[in-house]
Amino acid sequence: MRVVVCGAGRVGSTIARYLAEDGNDVVLIDTNEELLTELTSTMEVRPVVGFASYPSVLEQAAAQDADMLIAVTASDEVNMVTCQAANSLFKVPMKIARLRSNEYTNQKWRKFYTHDALPIDYVISPEVEIARSIRRNISFPGAFEVIPLAMDKVYLLGIHCDEVCPMINTPLRQLTELFPDINAVVAALVRDSKLIITDSNTRISAGDDVYVIVPSESVRRILTLFGRDQERAQNILILGGNNIGLYLARYLEKASHMRVTLIEENEERAKFLAETLSETTIIHGDFLNTVLLEEADIDIVETVIAVSSKDENNILASLMAKKYGVDQTVSVIEKPLYSQLVVNLGIDVIVDPKDIMVSSILQHVRRGKIYAAYSIRSGLCEVLEADAFDTFEYTGKALRDVRLPAGVIIGAIVRDGEPLPLRGDTVIESGDRLVLFADADAVKQVEKMFSVGLEFF
Repeated sequence: MRVVVCGAGRVGSTIARYLAEDGNDVVLIDTNEELLTELTSTMEVRPVVGFASYPSVLEQAAAQDADMLIAVTASDEVNMVTCQAANSLFKVPMKIARLRSNEYTNQKWRKFYTHDALPIDYVISPEVEIARSIRRNISFPGAFEVIPLAMDKVYLLGIHCDEVCPMINTPLRQLTELFPDINAVVAALVRDSKLIITDSNTRISAGDDVYVIVPSESVRRILTLFGRDQERAQNILILGGNNIGLYLARYLEKASHMRVTLIEENEERAKFLAETLSETTIIHGDFLNTVLLEEADIDIVETVIAVSSKDENNILASLMAKKYGVDQTVSVIEKPLYSQLVVNLGIDVIVDPKDIMVSSILQHVRRGKIYAAYSIRSGLCEVLEADAFDTFEYTGKALRDVRLPAGVIIGAIVRDGEPLPLRGDTVIESGDRLVLFADADAVKQVEKMFSVGLEFF
């Protein structure tokens, strides 16, 4: 696939690198020649210097031959005009734009993004997606990763296992024997930064991050079995009033049982938030100030969420919250080095905006009968949803006879909206939605498995 990525910031460069490593032909456009030189020394992409919205620059990037254009510059307006030019002048089939302003992302104006008006096929709003991700983590506070799959019938949970986890040193086959009524699959674990696709003999060790695929009705029980079942927060403190904080507060206001407080340093922004949010208490000031934290009743807060644009402040605030006895801390951290350093410091959930953005893009990159794909651990692995079809290699076969590529595991089968028990005699039928967990090296093989030939149609 030929892809033109417009904007070489953190998001654009991450997407470009991911797509290039996945075997795609990638062109990266940015006005900063020095940045492009630095990036192209470490990734296989073709750099083009200039304004992405200029037709001459798009022509230089061979937009006329592109299958997809992804506009993620710092300007919403540039992203919109770039998609318009890509469509009108170069007939690019798929155009994706990052739009951050609520004026553009408001559902009221979604009909504006059509081929008859402004031809954007898919709008990505990173702040909205991050806020949704954090909201899911609040709903299941015992997990550090929560991804809904198969129309919310199945969830992927990331669970950290400490020394008191009841599942430590237990072979996974015993979990099935002890709890035969729980239709869950421990798909993989990360130990010492290395991914291990599990089998029946795998034993969980203290310090492992475990990834479990489980039907929605069994989520609470799985968290309990892993010793991570926690009550949902009643008192939540948001640190930072940027768009992430705003969207998150809006989501939480709809849950009447929650008391939400938000601290914002900029006075003008704090006034705006106070006028916009009707059920959230807004405090103006520096959230690293202990006096303000106490004013926000941090001693009764169960969950603290740090979403400012400064990783360092988010990390410090989360650690301070732990000192006050807060049960759950959530921190938005963009720099990979920081994410690696703080893993063992006690921050419960680390939200990586780049992973969320890449996952949004993957929905449109994966081909064949793959319905959705989500990047895990900065591309270390993916969880994919795919539909079995009549000519699929394993349609009509029992699971005991399915021989998947190394590094791939089936975590769930959903038929007619209901997850099936994963037994050896369970037969895959055409139309089943399969949830698969795959390491990075095996993703292309999964994509090939679900490719559909012309004869299918």
